[in-house]
Amino acid sequence: MDVSPQTPPHPPRSAATGTGPGVGPGPGPGALGGAVPAALPVPVPVPVPVPAPAPEPADGAAYAWVLEHGSLDAAALAAHLTGLGLDPDGAAPALERLLAWQLVHRDPDDPRLGRAVAPEAAMAALAAPVEAAIQRSRAELAHRQALVAGFLPVHRQTVAGGNGAAGGPAIRAAGVNAAADGPAIRAAGVNAAAPAADGPATAAPAADGPATDTPAADDPPQLQVIATLPEVRAALDRASAECRSEVLTSQPGGGSRVPAAMEDALRRDRVLLARGVRMRTLYHHTARFNGPSQAYVEAATALGAEYRTAHELFGRLIVFDRELAFLPLDDGSWGALVVRQKALVAYLCEIFEQTWTLARPFAEAAEDGFGQVAQELDQTIVRMLAAGLKDEAIARRLGMSLRTARRHIADIMDELAADSRFQAGVAAARAGLLDD
Repeated sequence: MDVSPQTPPHPPRSAATGTGPGVGPGPGPGALGGAVPAALPVPVPVPVPVPAPAPEPADGAAYAWVLEHGSLDAAALAAHLTGLGLDPDGAAPALERLLAWQLVHRDPDDPRLGRAVAPEAAMAALAAPVEAAIQRSRAELAHRQALVAGFLPVHRQTVAGGNGAAGGPAIRAAGVNAAADGPAIRAAGVNAAAPAADGPATAAPAADGPATDTPAADDPPQLQVIATLPEVRAALDRASAECRSEVLTSQPGGGSRVPAAMEDALRRDRVLLARGVRMRTLYHHTARFNGPSQAYVEAATALGAEYRTAHELFGRLIVFDRELAFLPLDDGSWGALVVRQKALVAYLCEIFEQTWTLARPFAEAAEDGFGQVAQELDQTIVRMLAAGLKDEAIARRLGMSLRTARRHIADIMDELAADSRFQAGVAAARAGLLDD
């Protein structure tokens, strides 16, 4: 399963990994320095707004430059800073700061390339591990408070009744009559419902009507955002390890993959296929003529995986067992949206199946040859031009670089003897190129 991010213009969002981002182990038993009595409120500091300082000139210029060029070439950035009258020696440190602040992400396949993300996305990525640590601390605190709160009935019954013998009637009574302390215990997160005195506790009667699919409180969220690429990869690894029957993947792009990424993907796929998991993957036609992609598909096909290609794909997608889906975020980051909602996952699977039915087996690429694929590609581009799509949208939908897309467009315009896109559309219609 090739989940490697692609270099721009292909959206560099890997769908790597299962349920949610792990951010390290939680605090140990002594991390909070002892339990806090449930009756004492814990003071919460009031956050003081911090004014946002203006970035250093070199940092601001470097961020804008990466945003525009998608490159982490320090020498080229230094030349750019010189043109702005800034110190060129500040290029490399500025790039390092942007990477540390998660305003810039390095391409995993080519360290010379990178992508600048919106500041909001960087702020969310920086906040994610801190917020996760806070949630773990709160959960630990609530757990300890609940443990201590369980002794409240024992204390009150013993003090009120004067019968403090360990294991005596007072303690047993406290266990039965704990409902008297219900509010205090519920405030500490403990279920204070007492068992009936004349028999075992029974479940509360269900409300009228059939049961629903509403998830339980301890179920994973139906929709979950994973902010960073390492967390996405970890989640995909967990999902792969837990996968039982099927993996569906839509992987736009395909013309810029590198051998190292393909080798990693093949190692993951070999484990899944050995367990009898069915794997189906959609690529753009451009993947047929990328050497690493060809070698990867040949090797994985021999193990039982299935691959097809199409000129247009609906976007990046990975689905495990038709229960768990990964989608790229639309903020330009390397993050992912994890989907567990049944109806939405089923809808995504249906979109995949429709595209799979119309796609062509990857194995036919050599037989089809460049001529047939090129003809289909030209027809697809002509239809997109007639529909008014811009060059960037055409490149993205065809899984090719903007430069390659523009070269195809220019060749088509020359062949149709058209000076404008409107003329190209008219000429294409007359030639029957827009017919289905």
